[in-house]
Amino acid sequence: MTEDTLVPDVITAPSPRERARIALSTARRRTLALADCLSDAELTAQHSPLMSPLVWDLAHIANQEDIWLVRRAGSRPGVRPDLDPLYDAFRHPRADRPALPLLDPAQTRRYLADVRDQALDVLAAIPPGDGFLFGMVAQHEQQHGETMLATHQLRSGPPVLNAPEPPPAAVDVSRLPREVLVPGGPFSMGTSTDPWALDNERPAHTVDVPAFWLDTVPVTNAAYQEFIEDGGYDDPRWWTPDGRLHRERARLTAPRFWFRDGGSVWLRRRFGHVEEGPPDEPVLHVCWLEADAYARWAGRRLPTEAEWEKAARHDPATGESRRHSWGDTPPGPEHANLGRFHLQPAPVGSCPAGASPLGVHQLLGDVWEWTASDFQPYPGFMAHPYREYSEVFFGPSYKVLRGGSFATDPVACRGTFRNWDHPIRRQIFAGFRTCRTAEDND
Repeated sequence: MTEDTLVPDVITAPSPRERARIALSTARRRTLALADCLSDAELTAQHSPLMSPLVWDLAHIANQEDIWLVRRAGSRPGVRPDLDPLYDAFRHPRADRPALPLLDPAQTRRYLADVRDQALDVLAAIPPGDGFLFGMVAQHEQQHGETMLATHQLRSGPPVLNAPEPPPAAVDVSRLPREVLVPGGPFSMGTSTDPWALDNERPAHTVDVPAFWLDTVPVTNAAYQEFIEDGGYDDPRWWTPDGRLHRERARLTAPRFWFRDGGSVWLRRRFGHVEEGPPDEPVLHVCWLEADAYARWAGRRLPTEAEWEKAARHDPATGESRRHSWGDTPPGPEHANLGRFHLQPAPVGSCPAGASPLGVHQLLGDVWEWTASDFQPYPGFMAHPYREYSEVFFGPSYKVLRGGSFATDPVACRGTFRNWDHPIRRQIFAGFRTCRTAEDND
C-alpha cells in the first residue's frame, strides 16, 4: 500500500482506521518537507550539540514505527530490527550521534518508505480498535517534526523554509482586559476517555484550584523588551539562585536569536531571515528561568500546570472540561495557530474563536507556555505502552509546558497534552503568560 491510496485529509467523522491513515500521512509529508529542502551534507551535519543530525531523526522516526506498528501491532518480524540499538534515543546522547554509523540519507529514505508500506498493510489488515498505537506513532513523528524545525532554526545559512501564508494582521487588543479571573473550585484535570491521549495525560482526576487572575494573552515581545530595558537581566531580585548562576554562565541578555543592530533596535533571526520582532507577537525562545524572572519583575508569577489547564478547559457554565479551549471540535485556523502554517506566532488577540469560556486567548498554539510545575505523574498514573515515554522524566529536573506552538501539529495539541523540558532550554518554541493569586475582595 502506498501513500497515494490514503483517504483525503479532509473527512467528516473519520473512523479510527481512517483517522490513523490521515495522521500518518500528514506527519510523513511534514517530515519529508523538512528534509527535502536540505542537501545531504546538511542532513548529516550536526547544526548544534543540542540537536541530532536530521538524518538521525528521520531514521529514528522509521525505527519507532517499525517497533510499534510493524512488530507490535502487526506481529511481523520487522524491517530492520538490527537498527534498534543505533536509533535508541536513550542509548546515545544527541551530542554523540554524529559519530555513530548512521544510515546515509538515501538509505534512510528507503527505510522510511519500507516501514511505512508495511505499517499501512498492518493498518488495513487488523481491527484498529481505538488506534492508540497508530495515534502514538503519528504524534511521535509530529513531535520529531517540531524538533527538526528547531534544528532548522539553529542551522546557519540562507533560508530554505517558506510559510504557506503570512501571519494575520495585528489585532487591536485594547478591547480585551489585561487579565481574566478564573474562579476557584474543583475541575476535572487530565483525561480517561481520549483514545489518543498519552499515558502522562491520564487518568482524569479532580483538582481544586483557588481563584486566580491570568493574563488574557501571552507576554509579548514589546512587554519583554521593557523587562530588558529596565535592567531585568542584571537585577538579582528577579532571579532564583539557579537562575542567577545560569544567567551568568550562559551570559543571557535577551531571548535566544535576539541581537541589536548596533543601536537601540532589537532584531531576531528566524529560520535564516533577519528581521525586527513584531512588538505584538508572543515572545519566543525564552527558558523557564527567564520567564520566572520576568514574572517576578512584573509582580506576578507563572501559573501552575493545574491553573493553566483549568483556564484552558473548564467551562463554568456546565462544570465540564472541554478537549480544547473552544470546545470539542477539531482545531481549525480560526481557533489556533498550529501546524507550521505561518512559521511564527500570530499577533496576540488573533484567533478569537479559540478563546476559552472565560475569555482567555491563544491558550493553544503560537508558543508553548512555561508553567511553574515540575513534570510529575497524575494520581493513578500507569506507564503505557513503555516506561521510557514519560515515567523516566518525572521529577524536578523538568518543567511542564502547555498549549503547543505554531510548530505543533493539531494531532499533538489538546487541552490535556503535556510537554516538558529542562528549565534552561531556549531553542524550543516556548513563551509564557503570567498570573496572580486572587484576593478575597476580587
